[in-house]
Amino acid sequence: MESVALFSRSTSAVPRLSFSNLRGRITFSSVPLRPSVSPAAGIRHRSPKIPLFQPLRTPRDTRFRTHTPAASSQDPPPQGQGAKAIPLLISVIIGVATRFLIPKPPEVTLQAWQLLSIFLSTIAGLILSPLPVGAWAFISLTTAVITKTLPFATAFSAFTNEVIWLIVISFFFARGFVKTGLGDRIATYFVKWLGKSTLGLSYGLTLSEALIAPAMPSTTARAGGVFLPIIKSLSLSAGSKPGEASKKKLGSYLVQSQFQSAGNSSALFLTAAAQNLLCLKLAEELGVVISNPWVSWFKAASLPAIVSLLATPLILFKLYPPEIKDTPDAPALAAKKLKSMGPVSKNEWIMIGTMLLAVSLWVVGDTIGVASVVAAMLGLSILLLLGVLDWNDCLTETSAWDTLAWFAVLVGMAGQLTNLGIVHWMSTCVAKFLQSFSLSWPAAFGALQASYFLLHYLFASQTGHVGALYSAFLAMHLASGVPGVLAALALAYNTNLFGALTHYSSGQAAVYFGAGYVDLPDIFKYGFIMAVVNAVIWSVTGAFWWKFLGLY
Repeated sequence: MESVALFSRSTSAVPRLSFSNLRGRITFSSVPLRPSVSPAAGIRHRSPKIPLFQPLRTPRDTRFRTHTPAASSQDPPPQGQGAKAIPLLISVIIGVATRFLIPKPPEVTLQAWQLLSIFLSTIAGLILSPLPVGAWAFISLTTAVITKTLPFATAFSAFTNEVIWLIVISFFFARGFVKTGLGDRIATYFVKWLGKSTLGLSYGLTLSEALIAPAMPSTTARAGGVFLPIIKSLSLSAGSKPGEASKKKLGSYLVQSQFQSAGNSSALFLTAAAQNLLCLKLAEELGVVISNPWVSWFKAASLPAIVSLLATPLILFKLYPPEIKDTPDAPALAAKKLKSMGPVSKNEWIMIGTMLLAVSLWVVGDTIGVASVVAAMLGLSILLLLGVLDWNDCLTETSAWDTLAWFAVLVGMAGQLTNLGIVHWMSTCVAKFLQSFSLSWPAAFGALQASYFLLHYLFASQTGHVGALYSAFLAMHLASGVPGVLAALALAYNTNLFGALTHYSSGQAAVYFGAGYVDLPDIFKYGFIMAVVNAVIWSVTGAFWWKFLGLY
């Protein structure tokens, strides 16, 4: 998702951090501003190197190159290259082989088997990327219609799905946070309050993300539009530069800590990430209905997520320590930044009021009969009517419309696979296999959760992973005797936690890795270590907490 660039209102001097190698402490000096031009975004701003807390443009795809030279204004526009031959061939072969070479089980209809072959080809394309996700999903849907596997109305029925439209509107809310600067302001306050040490600085950033997460339901937007710009500004001012040995002074730790904490912030609230809503919709299609979903989600996630949020910065401080341990003047820097931003603007107040209204309706919506998507529509309408967002903001939020296209395809296919009996057949087969080992349901629960988590190494999208595997794994849980609500929520929480496994595992992963502060081996190493840490915390804490809540 792209974010809207915000500009510092200050036209004088900007405080700059310096440090002493002998004392390991940060001090400040004042550096006059000089006009400069951002080569990546082509945006003119005033800064010695980078404007303080300037939102960056976030990638629209998780598989982007980290350092791409800026295109010359004289260069012709890039031409479409079409599909990548080898990924296309592999994806098609998987579908064709399933349809014609693998014998159809007698209990499965020809229509169901044919749809499964198209679905597997679709998933292969999501992993191998012969084309952009939306384009490949559209081709898959076209194939289903042309081969008369699905009638046109059925194939496109998911485009009216309430959850998908709630996800689309959440992208517009995220743009509002970035455009108004509200997210930047909130995070800066936490730096002011907790930033006297590097560890405190990390806690301030982590807690501020947890605070704004329920009203800013895009992890990529939070990373690229709010937190990475703050981290990068502080790091550069401390002499911690990306791609150089100095990155270990401050930037590497702050980036790694924020990256690894983000998954727990997303898991804490139902509306903190788009994939959360999709999980509950798919669970509902399998008969697992969670009453009062916003409150139920938060109650079940609260204790393990909060413990993980508090543990992550400290654990990484020990395992991946920064060279600079104290930042006594960071609060003063944040205070000066807040002063330069001026008082809270009218649009920020509107954004605050609108999101409080939306979150309140999400919490009590079931009680008063207001659907979550209706609450989101009301919030977006207010932002449009009062000028916080304009329609062009919505039209240019291309990732929202792209998500609408390919989410609807995946949800529609997954729903039809359930209706045609494929999911039931697969889950029954897996359940029989697990029963051959005489596994109790807790053992089956652990094995299936671990498998679901580790399979994310094959995916470059959390939502793509959900669309491909969530329904099947939930059905396997149910067939193994795992309580439905426990299985549905645990899989959904896992979906957020594996977002920090690799540099391609999620949108925010690409944003943080692209900053150049963390080496690729460290991404994989600490991604796995923190995955184990989260698994232990959520398993141990969750086991007692979920028992107390009556989930099993």
